[in-house]
Amino acid sequence: MDIQQPLAGIRVLDLTRLLPGPMATRHLAEMGAEVVKIEDPGPGDYARSMGAPRREVSQFFVALNHDKTFLRLDLKDAAQRQQLLALVETADVLVESFRPGVMDRLELGWEALKQRNPRLVMCAISGYGADGPYAALAGHDINYIGYAGMLEQNVGADGVPALPNLQVGDLLGGAQTALQGILAALVAVKMGGPGRFIDVSMTDAVFAHNLMPLVALNNGADAAPGRELLTGGVPCYNVYRTRDGRFMAVGALELKFWQACCAVLQRPDLAARHWQLGQQPGGADAMAVQAELEAIFASRSMAQWCEAFSASDCCVTPVLRTSEAVQHPLFQARGMVRQREHQSEGRYLAAASPLKFRA
Repeated sequence: MDIQQPLAGIRVLDLTRLLPGPMATRHLAEMGAEVVKIEDPGPGDYARSMGAPRREVSQFFVALNHDKTFLRLDLKDAAQRQQLLALVETADVLVESFRPGVMDRLELGWEALKQRNPRLVMCAISGYGADGPYAALAGHDINYIGYAGMLEQNVGADGVPALPNLQVGDLLGGAQTALQGILAALVAVKMGGPGRFIDVSMTDAVFAHNLMPLVALNNGADAAPGRELLTGGVPCYNVYRTRDGRFMAVGALELKFWQACCAVLQRPDLAARHWQLGQQPGGADAMAVQAELEAIFASRSMAQWCEAFSASDCCVTPVLRTSEAVQHPLFQARGMVRQREHQSEGRYLAAASPLKFRA
């Protein structure tokens, strides 16, 4: 049954640029909000020119800004600031990602905006928060996850931190945390409360979610990079190269899954060598079993291993390329891959909203 999107009727003013803010407002648009993206009259959002444009703008910009309308305003101009303030009077949410203090200098800070609309939800996304010793400093994803202790844990076999192509600081720290705060504040307003200012520090958010290393610290020591339970310290939770240079992801954390995995590998003798049975993550026995699994997985291709594990539900799966993922039945059946049309860039692939609402 088709139902109205949950944020239908909510109006959002989006003053953000690049990745975190535009992704947050894209999610709001996907849930039915009217999002008006406001850019300066010059180059506008830097994302427009990040990467080679197919025609006029980059695919990066296209991916982040569908389902929005666009408006150009020079916020340094008094008359155009008044245009923004007029829009604020009928808006529910305003999202900005300037450095802390910029909106105040433009006479568009929280104190000014809530005078125009006491029910407004204003969200400010920044690298290090609206206050504190680093508030005015520049940064990017690599800096935020580095400060938060996350990057140090994400190491390869050589011990060098590896840069994930999922921007944890921008997307978890910025987009998802902002979205969480905005939705909570909207609920409070709809229940009769006042508008709220939401201060989102991307670095704070990554730090708050860096759970397993904090658990290790409470147990007496820093987590060992690449040698903990979920970072390569046990053979039952790791990636293994196949004969054709691809990889299989083994996520057999529970003993029953590990036993089933060993049965498929035709190595029942390994079934008792599991972390739940006393195997120490990062220990000599764990590394010895891991070496055995490396040799076993290297004996067949990824396709052959997929076939071997197809009848066994034990959390062993292929590591797909994005071009394979978009064709995979998992995402096709869930309607997660969409062909969209951009007014200047033509047709392009996009991920659908992961939220499925039903009445």
